[in-house]
Amino acid sequence: MRLILFFDLPVEKVSQRKSYAKFVKDIKKLGFYMLQESVYLKLCSDSRMASSIETSVEKIAPSEGSVAILTVTEKQFSEMNFVVGEHYTDVLNTDERITEL
Repeated sequence: MRLILFFDLPVEKVSQRKSYAKFVKDIKKLGFYMLQESVYLKLCSDSRMASSIETSVEKIAPSEGSVAILTVTEKQFSEMNFVVGEHYTDVLNTDERITEL
């Protein structure tokens, strides 16, 4: 399953920009990678791990702004359509259980 993290944080003040930068750094430490600006993804092996990561994000989320997490299955994620542009990533995107390289 995948966690999709969406956030919209204020960056008008210096303190808000620092908070934004710290949040992005912290979510990257948790294993999230950027899909688009303010949209990050993380691959999770099961719902227990996803729940644990959600709790970790809640702890590091800034007090201002909006942070949301959506959990989707690999099947749902693999069916995502890109209307404009292409999705570039080093992460293998398949809903198959076994992948031979």
